Amino acid sequence: MSTPLSRSEFRVTERYVYLNHAAAGVLPASTVAAIEQFVRAHAGKGVLGTFPYDLKMAEYRAKIGGFIGASGSEIATLLNTGAGANTLALGIDWKPGDEVVLCDNEFPANVIPWLSLRRRGVDVRMLPMREGRLTPERLERELSPQTRVVTVSWISYADGYRHDLAGLAAVAHEAGAFLCVDAMQGLGVFPLDVRTLGIDALYASGAKWMLGLHGAAFLYVSPELGERLAVATPGWRSLADMWDFHNYEQPFSPEALRFESGTPNLLGTLSLVCAIELFERSGPQAIAEHVLALTDRLCEGLTALDADFSTLRGPSCSSGIVTFSIPGIDSMALGRALENQGIVTTNRTGGIRVSPHGYNTAEEIDVMVNAVARQARAKVPV
Repeated sequence: MSTPLSRSEFRVTERYVYLNHAAAGVLPASTVAAIEQFVRAHAGKGVLGTFPYDLKMAEYRAKIGGFIGASGSEIATLLNTGAGANTLALGIDWKPGDEVVLCDNEFPANVIPWLSLRRRGVDVRMLPMREGRLTPERLERELSPQTRVVTVSWISYADGYRHDLAGLAAVAHEAGAFLCVDAMQGLGVFPLDVRTLGIDALYASGAKWMLGLHGAAFLYVSPELGERLAVATPGWRSLADMWDFHNYEQPFSPEALRFESGTPNLLGTLSLVCAIELFERSGPQAIAEHVLALTDRLCEGLTALDADFSTLRGPSCSSGIVTFSIPGIDSMALGRALENQGIVTTNRTGGIRVSPHGYNTAEEIDVMVNAVARQARAKVPV
C-alpha cells in the first residue's frame, strides 16, 4: 500500500515492524543526511562549520512556529518537554492560593514541574481519571475562581485518549485561566493550529512522533501569556542583543527566545526542522488520516481476538496510540514474543501499547494481529 511518509525514508523497515513511536521515533534518511553534513562541517571546520547553523536559528524557529500556526518570535528551542513545563511553572506570577488543575494520568514531565509549586503556596489539584476523562464539561465543573492554569497532554501517553483542546481552552479562558498543553504524543501525526484552538502555551520534544533527535524540544508561548511570564532561568541568549557580550544590564529579548538561556542544541533543532519539512511534503492531514486508519484496522483485528482495550475510540478521541491486553495472557510475555519476531511495541504489565506512524502499512498491522493470534493460541504464560 502507499503511505504518506515514504518508506524509503525509514531504514527501520528493513528489519522491524516498528510500531512504537509513542516511545521513540526513528530518524528519516533525509534527516540522517542533514545530520551527517552538520557533523562533517563541525569536524572539519569547527566554528566555521557550526556558526552558519547558529545564524539559521531564527529561520528554524519560524519553521517550527509555522508548523503549529505560530510565528517564529513565539518559539523557544529547549532540551525537553519538562523544560517547557518548567519555563511556565517558574515564570508565572503566582500568588498563594492560586490553583493548577491537571489529570492524575499525566506523564511525569507534565506533573513534576507543576507539583514543585506547592512550596510556593500554589494548590496543584490532580483530577482522578477514574471519575471520567477531562472533557470541557468536566473541566467546567472542576474549575474554581482560584484556577490560574489548566495543563493537559493533548494525547494521553498511556492509552491514547485525544483531548478536545479547543473546548478545554474555551472553558479555561471563560474562567480566566490559561491552557498549557504537552503535545508530545500528538505533534507529528496530527496537524494543530495554536491560534485556532486558543492554546496559551504548547511544548513538545522531537524524540517521538516528530522523528527528531533526543534532547531537542520547543516551547510556544502566546503573546497574552508571554507578556506576563518572567524569565526564570536567564542566560546570555536571553538578552536583546546576545552578541553585545559585556552589556550585562541590557533588557531581555522581546521574543520567546529569551527563554532559551544558553547555547541551543543546533543539531537537535536541525533534526526537528528536517522532519517538519518531510511532514509538509507528505501532507500533515494525510498522515493523520493514515494513522487513524491503521489504528482502526488494529482494533478491528484485535477485537476478533477478544482483546480488552484501555483505549477509548471515537471520531473526537482516537489517536495513533492503542493499548490492549488479551485475557489470560501475560502482556509482558506477549510483548517479548512479538519483539522476538521483529515487531516492536511498548510492553507493560497493564497491556501492549501500539503506535504506528505515517510510513507503516496495513500489511504490517495484519502481521502484528496474526502474531498476537498465534501467541494466544500457543498460550503465552500468564
